[in-house]
Amino acid sequence: MSSSSPEPTEEWLVVIDPQNIFASPDSEWGSPFFAEAMPRIRALADAFGERVIVTRWMPTADRSTSWGEYFAAWPFADQPPSDPLFDLVPDAAALSTRPTLDLPTFGKWGPELEALVGHGGSFVLAGVSTDCCVLSTALAAADAGARVTIATDACAGSTAENHAAALHVMGLYPPQLTLTTTAEVLAGR
Repeated sequence: MSSSSPEPTEEWLVVIDPQNIFASPDSEWGSPFFAEAMPRIRALADAFGERVIVTRWMPTADRSTSWGEYFAAWPFADQPPSDPLFDLVPDAAALSTRPTLDLPTFGKWGPELEALVGHGGSFVLAGVSTDCCVLSTALAAADAGARVTIATDACAGSTAENHAAALHVMGLYPPQLTLTTTAEVLAGR
């Protein structure tokens, strides 16, 4: 491994999609719990320093696939990627010095993230929405052999029930997925 590649033992923070579309109370996809999770996300980012990556969901998927039906069901989100809906919320703009990882998929685990955290690497997961993009990222990462810690109180679900259901599902995947709190993550740093 070259000196510019991360060692698999380095732990990263991956902040999933802290965007206006998922945070704004005026958005059809806005989480009512995002404002509550954001200070915890900030505390985690401060503790992880340079090892933070922020992702963004972008509406650039191929409409000839099932994404076409998805956007037909959610026309408010079928906007150009430059629409302010897809901007990071102001509090998230300075979470990382790295460019955002912009993908047209729910799950953000893939070659880009694996290259960052390392094959079999470890990362803490936070963000929105627990019951969609966080869950999709965690399960794919676990399947690929990554070690994922979910900071449960630094995640925001679409509803309290959906948040709890997603945490329940992720809790079925130990030891690859570990559920914990922001305070416990910070205490271990």
